[in-house]
Amino acid sequence: MYLKGSKWSMNRKRTRPNWFRIIILSLLVLGGAYLNRFVIPNQPQFGVPTPTPTRAPESFVTEAQEYFTLGKLIPAIASYKQAIASNPNDPAVYVALARVQVWAGQYPEAQSSAESALLLNNDNSMAHAVLAWSLDFQEQYTEAEASITRALELDPNNAIAHAYHVEILVDAAANDLGPINAIEQAIEESRVAISLDPNTLETRRARGYILENTKNNEAAIREYEEAIKINGNIADLHLALGRNYRVLEFYDKAINAFTDANALNPEDPLPDLFLSRTYATIGKYAQAMQHAETAVDNRPSDTNLHGNLGVMYYRNAYFEDAVRELGYVINGGLTEEGVQMELINLTPNAPRIAEYYFTYGLALSRLNQCGEALQIAQTILARIPTDELAVEQANAIVSRCQQNLVETPVPLPTSSEPAPVSTEVSTPTP
Repeated sequence: MYLKGSKWSMNRKRTRPNWFRIIILSLLVLGGAYLNRFVIPNQPQFGVPTPTPTRAPESFVTEAQEYFTLGKLIPAIASYKQAIASNPNDPAVYVALARVQVWAGQYPEAQSSAESALLLNNDNSMAHAVLAWSLDFQEQYTEAEASITRALELDPNNAIAHAYHVEILVDAAANDLGPINAIEQAIEESRVAISLDPNTLETRRARGYILENTKNNEAAIREYEEAIKINGNIADLHLALGRNYRVLEFYDKAINAFTDANALNPEDPLPDLFLSRTYATIGKYAQAMQHAETAVDNRPSDTNLHGNLGVMYYRNAYFEDAVRELGYVINGGLTEEGVQMELINLTPNAPRIAEYYFTYGLALSRLNQCGEALQIAQTILARIPTDELAVEQANAIVSRCQQNLVETPVPLPTSSEPAPVSTEVSTPTP
């Protein structure tokens, strides 16, 4: 007996499987499993930042070294800072950063970087050495001497530390500080530095520096040229080369060297300052004035640069402009751009400052402002009576003011007034 209509009937016809549908379903299952395992876990989640690959600190250091070789000091500094951000516990990177910051003229920043290195390792000879170098440029000679002494105690064979010591000794001696035999000691230190490592910028630069300061300018040029062979893209080395060419009156070579320095570091006012002085020396006052203006634009807070610009204005017969710029040296005050200027006192053995003062007096006398001009002349004669050039120019100020008095026209009398009687007495030359 069979159950009528039962699905279990033995007589029911069997259907064939749909293989196409089975394959499609299988592919969908496999695709879903793949998405769930490999794709979805790698998708960024809402509100969660996407991870980015990180660079090794060493790659930033390599990049910074390449920038330094090319003379690109600011990018090199940026790369060293990135290396420190990636790994803030390596004192060597702080030292390398400080060294480049000194070359770039960032002396307080270099000091800070060197001090950070010492916080990580107080027995790091190079950290003490670069700290001393940065302090020297900030005229903190006593502190610099203490730091360089510590550096050499930690590593007597540190050639760069010996090189830095040369500069510290020379600069301290120039300011009547340091040991009595500072120059002799600097000469010996420069020889030690060269003997330990003749192939670094610092040792060659230090040897050139002591030769320059002992008036051995031809030998100094050779040392600076050796440093430039090591790295020709450091502006400071070209500046040093130009200074020595200028002393030897090779003005064309000096201008070329200063121009090279300017191209390598156009934001530094020193190349333009040296170009200004050199062009003035050979009588090219228009070019001298242009470079003096650029120097002020690069560092508007530097009173000396305003003084130099005032001198160049005077040489070009712009007397009112000269009085304005030189007035910042003598009186201080705010510039037209609102920059506060600090006056510079007239002291002996400062020929450049004396030039600012007597040029100011000469410009005032040209404008017939003799009340202040004669005060400047009296100041020069009282404070620096042994400076022959300054005294000569002070007397010229007095002479011009006497001439102005003679040339000042006497007003014609009115019909009710008698003609004035001349009572002029020549003013004696101080």
